[in-house]
Amino acid sequence: MSKNTKTTLNDLNEYLFGTLDALSNEDLEGESLEREIKRAKQINEVGKTIVDNARVVLDAHKHKDEYGYGNRNTKLPRNSSDRS
Repeated sequence: MSKNTKTTLNDLNEYLFGTLDALSNEDLEGESLEREIKRAKQINEVGKTIVDNARVVLDAHKHKDEYGYGNRNTKLPRNSSDRS
């Protein structure tokens, strides 16, 4: 992944609002509008997958914190926004 790749949930939020702004452009019509709608649907689907994955990681961390499995050093997947 390049250093310029946006990989946090905050970045996703920016993408989603940017997409909303693009769809709000009243000058879009015809093929340009159809292209933007298709792009928005694709971004939405990828965004849902990212959020679902983040939810699974968070749930795993909560479960580990609650039950611990006897080993506090158990490694779990880290969220892409974790920088630790």
